[in-house]
Amino acid sequence: MLKLSCNGVDRVQLTAQCGFMGRPTSFFSGRISVMGFRSTKACPVYAVATAKDGAVVNRVEPENGSLEDRLRLGSLTEDGFSYKEKFIVRSYEVGINKTATVETIANLLQEVGCNHAQSVGFSTDGFATTPTMRKLHLIWVTARMHIEVYKYPAWSDVVEIETWCQAEGRAGTRRDFIIKDYTTNQVIGRATSKWLMMNQDTRRLQKISDELRDEYLVFCPRELRLAIPEPDSNCLKKIPKLVDPAQSSSLGLVPRRADLDMNQHVNNVTYIGWVLESVPQEIIDTHELQSITLDYRRECQRNDIVDSLTSAETTEDVPELKGTNGSAKVNDDKQEHQQFLHLLRLSTDGLEINRGRTEWRKKAPR
Repeated sequence: MLKLSCNGVDRVQLTAQCGFMGRPTSFFSGRISVMGFRSTKACPVYAVATAKDGAVVNRVEPENGSLEDRLRLGSLTEDGFSYKEKFIVRSYEVGINKTATVETIANLLQEVGCNHAQSVGFSTDGFATTPTMRKLHLIWVTARMHIEVYKYPAWSDVVEIETWCQAEGRAGTRRDFIIKDYTTNQVIGRATSKWLMMNQDTRRLQKISDELRDEYLVFCPRELRLAIPEPDSNCLKKIPKLVDPAQSSSLGLVPRRADLDMNQHVNNVTYIGWVLESVPQEIIDTHELQSITLDYRRECQRNDIVDSLTSAETTEDVPELKGTNGSAKVNDDKQEHQQFLHLLRLSTDGLEINRGRTEWRKKAPR
């Protein structure tokens, strides 16, 4: 993967002003060189809105662009239906394995999704809300998240994430992601998520009207495009409720102020950390997370107290598993692969907050 020093980062940021970036290229010849990106477009189109027949009905193009737009290493693809952004893994984003944590990956997915919404002209004062959503006091909430990581990036590696969204039934929206090693163009991860609308005042879910749907679907692919092939993927597999008593638990988890997002509820990435808190330490020591699926069932507020429960998923409960990137996911070799069910619940009354499933692979020898 591409490695960048601090000086290299500064030069990369300076080259971001044109929006579209090429493969890495050297600024200097000779023995010492600094890696950057060759621009392939002088003036990017921020968004192209099209009708169902493919006719262009609206083009959103930058004028001079804000400072953050010029420094951000991302832009819409040329057809305007997806967004790509490059990220440098920072030192504070890596964990005990000396690679980016799954929480880092999830935060980057959230960041690129919000930046995609901004690039097509949606709000900067909330999580990707459209003008009609703001008028009706509506916000996006996560219903389901599935992340697969085939190779974790290390400190100072550069990854490129592509994202796009599509309709998901009458009540939801689907957002997919593909994560690549920017240097090799190798796919190192994929993710898919389902989002629902909630009224910010009543905290009740809201059906998506045709007016709301038409507002953002003009920026979505005309044909179904899936980051994770279906129906053979695990992202749609039902997660059974974990049966008490759990084999492992972490009780009395309390949201910190820093866990609250701008919508005044616990951010969806925080739940990932809570789920992993109850994973047995011997699994953390010998395995790395291969995939995680979370079903969000109840909003968590600042004063809630949460219990995290984990149990190994029995063979009878495990569906036939197939790897998206061609890798086999088998359960006959328990030393190599482990799978767990998870439950987050309120400590006070036991109400379910989140169901989860994780898959783990044996760490490679060092």
